[in-house]
Amino acid sequence: MATPRSHAEPPTATPRTDPHTTARDLDPHTTVLGHALAAAERGYAVLPLTRAKLPAVRSPHRGHPEAPPCRGACGRIGHGVHDATSDPLGVRRLFAAAPWATGYGIACGLPPHHLIGIDLDVKNGADALTALRLLAGQHRFPLPPTVTVLTPSGGRHLWLTGPPSPPAPPVPNSVGRLAPGIDIRSAGGYLIGPGSLTSRGRYTLAPGSPPRPAPAPRALLALLTPPPHTPARGAASTTSPHPAPALVHFVRTSPVGQRNARLFWAACRAYESGLGQELAARLTAAARHTGLSEREARATISSAALRATAPRR
Repeated sequence: MATPRSHAEPPTATPRTDPHTTARDLDPHTTVLGHALAAAERGYAVLPLTRAKLPAVRSPHRGHPEAPPCRGACGRIGHGVHDATSDPLGVRRLFAAAPWATGYGIACGLPPHHLIGIDLDVKNGADALTALRLLAGQHRFPLPPTVTVLTPSGGRHLWLTGPPSPPAPPVPNSVGRLAPGIDIRSAGGYLIGPGSLTSRGRYTLAPGSPPRPAPAPRALLALLTPPPHTPARGAASTTSPHPAPALVHFVRTSPVGQRNARLFWAACRAYESGLGQELAARLTAAARHTGLSEREARATISSAALRATAPRR
């Protein structure tokens, strides 16, 4: 098997076709197949997606669910992200089975890239990019220039490379755990590849996006990989900067529509750090600055305290 020319480059903006054929001459399925093949050539494992961003190949077990769920051991296709492949013949086989596919997913966590995707959302007033920058400042890690894919809704996906797992602990997929609007895609998840056409529009590479994903900073990996045990109440971390200023600022700058979500997230982080009681009054004041009533703020902080201090099952 020939070695790809560059294992880390993202798919090109225009798929390789006949030199006399333009993208306008191609139907969406043919166009996205070209993008997917370009990604596969660079070592990314891909799978076809529908306009709703779901795996396009139908499950062979419809009506006959497997227990435990089959992940491809049956030898047939239709197992979602477990179908993802960088083999050109395998990619063509998947797309031939789903001629309605207009997008493609890039599986995360697989060699050679061990891709980690940071999905920064802007829906419902979320300002995920600002939240990520606050976390970077609080934990003193840089946000390196990296492959960035723009979403039709105005958000963006940052591509980073992580260490193999094992020996490194796996990075779990998560929704809003780091901050409202920040979702993490790792092993078992996938990112929407640039060039994909969805019901909301097309995913594109950001102008000036670097050709290769950057390694994830160690401090960020530590945030993405939860410790095996939650710190005991009152045992604040001695290895990271004091989180109070960043958490208070995060709440104080909440836009309308994200005030409760930001307050709840910040209060959870405070209680997980053993600082909940210490920061409760400051977080309440910050929430009142945004327009929440004291009653609403106290109720949200109380909910966060119950969640953060509840026994793990």
